[in-house]
Parts: sequence; structure tokens; C-alpha cells
Amino acid sequence: MCAAAAGEGGGRTVLADADPYGTWCGLPAGRPFVSGVAVGHGPDGGPVGDGVRDGTGAGTADDGAIEGRPPESRVARGSAAKKAIMASLRWTSLRLRLVVVFGAVALTAAVSASGIAYWLNREAVLTRTQDAALTDFQQEMQNLAADLPLRPQQSELQSTAEQMAGDSPGYSVLLIGERAEGKPIAGASDRDTFTLDDVPASLQNAVNRQQKVTSGNKYPFHLFWQRTERHGTPYLVGGTRVIGGGPTGYMYKSLDQERADLNSLAWSLGIATALALVGSALLAQAAATTVLKPVQRLGEAARQLGEGKFATRLRVSGTDELAELSRTFNNAAESLQKKVADMSAREESSRRFVADMSHELRTPLTALTAVAEVLEEEADSLDPMIAPAVTLVVSETRRLNVLVENLMEVTRFDAGTARLVLDDVDVADQVTACIDLRAWLDAVDLDAERGMVARLDPRRLDVILANLIGNALKHGGSPVRVAVRTEGEELVIEVRDHGPGIPEDVLPHVFDRFYKASASRPRSEGSGLGLSIARENAHIHGGDITAANVPDGGAMFVLRLPRDGSRTADADRDRDRDLGRETGEEGDVR
Repeated sequence: MCAAAAGEGGGRTVLADADPYGTWCGLPAGRPFVSGVAVGHGPDGGPVGDGVRDGTGAGTADDGAIEGRPPESRVARGSAAKKAIMASLRWTSLRLRLVVVFGAVALTAAVSASGIAYWLNREAVLTRTQDAALTDFQQEMQNLAADLPLRPQQSELQSTAEQMAGDSPGYSVLLIGERAEGKPIAGASDRDTFTLDDVPASLQNAVNRQQKVTSGNKYPFHLFWQRTERHGTPYLVGGTRVIGGGPTGYMYKSLDQERADLNSLAWSLGIATALALVGSALLAQAAATTVLKPVQRLGEAARQLGEGKFATRLRVSGTDELAELSRTFNNAAESLQKKVADMSAREESSRRFVADMSHELRTPLTALTAVAEVLEEEADSLDPMIAPAVTLVVSETRRLNVLVENLMEVTRFDAGTARLVLDDVDVADQVTACIDLRAWLDAVDLDAERGMVARLDPRRLDVILANLIGNALKHGGSPVRVAVRTEGEELVIEVRDHGPGIPEDVLPHVFDRFYKASASRPRSEGSGLGLSIARENAHIHGGDITAANVPDGGAMFVLRLPRDGSRTADADRDRDRDLGRETGEEGDVR
């Protein structure tokens, strides 16, 4: 644009050529195309500071400009709220994390691209519109307003203003002249739309202020403009005056169409951003599926391997890192299968050896037992020098017989062939029979009510009771008390002695096989298998045995068994069927 320079020619005031004009922008916050605070530009096109500025760089403070807030700030606030919500979620899934990362990257890229595109288009639209409007206004001021007399009539100003405004919608012109010294008159193209009250005071002061003419500033007056708002509609207001005497002109152009265009652009960019976000979520889902499916197969294979299905293998396809991971898993599974097979073979060989040895020992033991019984009957008639040896042979033969029977029982437990033979048992009668059979009635106090019936294996219950009560009598102190009660669906049997108790370092090992606390108790004639066999018999019922010391002295063993062992027996049969089906099967995870 240009400033106006005065010159007299043929009684007419004309505009001299000049190109710089000050800039002013100061719409209220919240409009979609507000760029910020008021900024002026000097003749060289550079910014000169805040407020209304002219071509020389001089200016006044802005008393009405309000700093605008770009639309990106609203996006930033929304993004911060979304981040706060996502921060409150627990990241328990790799799929969720992938989707969130993809979405965040896509959202950042889309918002950045949309913000840059919106800002560039806003600047281009507003600059093009205001340049066109101000150029036309300058041209009309030079062609029409400059031809008015120095003291124009109001009708002349009115006619010229209407001619300058033409038929352009949303465009008005106001001309201010003087019919006499200090007596201004005005002519407006549309008095209902644009009057002098609609021109900001700061803009009027800048237009009417005469600048000093220097080598850098050739004209005393310049063209200034400002963006403002009225009744919710944005407007461009520009003004200048004819140099050397003549009217002051103001133009008033609506920017509502530009705002509508920019709002449409913002909606379009917002929709594009939303579509980009949805697309990124779908892409993340596809990527997550591609990446996580092999991981899920690997997890399923590891689970099957942990369940003992050592033939499980992963199908390998491709040459990427996941394929290499699958190959590594298959190699590890194959190595583990070989080692487990070797260990199982050695363990089976050991069990078979023990079972075979025990079985082979039973035949000579039967003969030895028969001979020992005969010798025991004739012990009184034997030579006193020979009698102790006979007694030792008889006792050691019986002990060896018990050891062989125990080894046979342990072998059955290890091989998983021990099974329950259930029957309805009156527990009080069963405990009494166990004590009576072994002649312990005088040494054991029994606290049990008749009528407590449980479905158990009576032979195995007798083995458990015999080992617990016998252990208390041998290693504890009299009296030994046996208490029987029920707790819900459980049968509880407590065996307590009044001896010195069990040392704390021995307690964790009392159920270990062949373990003897010989350093703290008298020498035992047992094999160290009794408590271990008792606990195995409790486990096969679905129960357990615990050992602890009583605060006031002695040790207590607590046996807990389900009152109905049918479910445990059914589970054993189902496991046998499952093992039978799995024998020889090849595992595969796809």
C-alpha cells in the first residue's frame, strides 16, 4: 500500500506515489484467525513493535489490542487431558502399549501437519484479502477522494463515499472533511453500517498524526489498518488522509466469509486428524497381531512344556528375530526332552531295581521268617550262649521284613500306581482297632466319639495311625494322646506326646525318607521311612500331615483328611486316562 502525498494541480489534490503502510492486528482472543498482538511494519517491511505503527517506526501504545490464542492451544489442552487419562491406566498389555504408541505418533504428526497447514492458509487468506481491500481503497482515495475540493460539501462526501464503496457486499467507506476551519463533516456509504464511532480511537490517532518528513520517510501521512470485531463479526478497518489538504478516508470490510472459510478448513483438518488417528489404531492393531501372535504361540508352547508335554514344538517360518526365537525354543525343548527322558529312564530303572530287589527278597525272607519263628519258640531250650544270637536273628529278620515291605510301598508311590480302596469307616473304631492290635491301649489316651463316619481306605488309614502313634511312643514321652474331630468336610486326627519335643533344625526333615534324628533321640530300630509313608498315604487321600512342638512340652502331629475320598479317587482315574491318551503323542503349537 502507500501513503498519500499532497500536490496541487488544476485545483485538485492528488496522491503522490508511496509504498509503505503501517499494519495493525488486534482481534479478541478465540477467533480462529487471530495472529496475536498488534504489530506494526516500517518502510523496510520489518516489525517495529507493539501498538499502532506508521512507516517511520513511530507509534502509539495499543489501548485496545487483546492477545489472541491460537487454536493449537485447545488441541494441546485436549492432548494433555488425554495423556492424564492414559497415565491412569495400567499398561498390562503389550498390544495396548503398541496401539497407544502408534496413536500418539500419528496424533502428533497429524496435529503438527494440520496446525502448520492451518496457520499457512490463515495467513495467506487474510493477507490476500486485506491487501486486495487496502489496495482498492488506496486507489479509490487517489482517483476519487483526491479530486474533492479542500472544503467539500457533505453531499459531495456522501456521493464520493458511495461511489468508492460501490456494490461490494460487506464493504463501507467513510470520508471526513472540513467545511470550515475546525468544523468537520462526514459522508458515509452506509450510515447504518459504518460511522466514525466504529473506527478505533488508536487507529484515528495514527491516521491523523503527521510524521516528520526525512530522507527515510518521504510522506507525512500513511495508510494504517486494523482487524477488529463488531457484534461477533470480524472486520478490517483501514484509514488514510490526502496529503496537502483533503478528506480523511476510512474503509470497513467484513471478514465473515474468510472466517467461514477458515472454520471449514479447521473442520476438514480436524476430520483428517481423526481419520489419521483411527487409521493408526488399525495399523497398530495389525502390527500388534503380527508381532504378538508368535509371542502368544511361544507362551502357549512354554505352558505346555511346563505341564510336562516335552514333545511340544513351534512351527518355524521366516528368517526374522521371532523365527530365530522359535528355533531357539525348539532346540531348548528338544534338549530338555532328552534330559528328562534320560532322567526318567534312570529313575524308572532305579524304581524297577528297588521293586525287583524287594520282590526277590520276599521269598528268602519268608523262609527266614518261618525259621526265625521256630527258633524263637525253641529259644528257652537252647544253650544260653546261643540264645542271644537267636534273639538277634529273629529281631533283625522281622526288621528286614518291615523294611522290604516299606520299600515296596515307596516304590508304588514313586511309580504312581498306589490307589485307594475306599470304604465307609467309623474313625473311632478304626483308631481303637489300630491301638488294640499293637497292644498300645495302656499307653494311649483316645478322645474320639463313635459315629464319625468317613469314606477312606481303611488299610492306609491304619498305616498312617500306626506310624504316627508308634513314632510318638518310641521317640516322645508318655502319655500319648490321640484326639479325633471334624472341621467342616475335613477329618482331623491329632497325635500328641509329652516328650522333649522335636529340635527346630529337625522339624523340616521329619517326613524325609531315611532321615533319623539320632543325635537328639535314642537310637531307632526303624528304617526312617515310616513318617514318609504316612504322609504319602495322606496325600493320596487328598490330605496332609503337619508336625509342630507344643508350647507346654511335647510334639504334635496333625492329620487332615477329606471325609469323602471319592473325588480324589475319581481324579486319580481321570489322570490315568489322560496319561494313557498322551503316551506317544507329538505336541505342536501353531
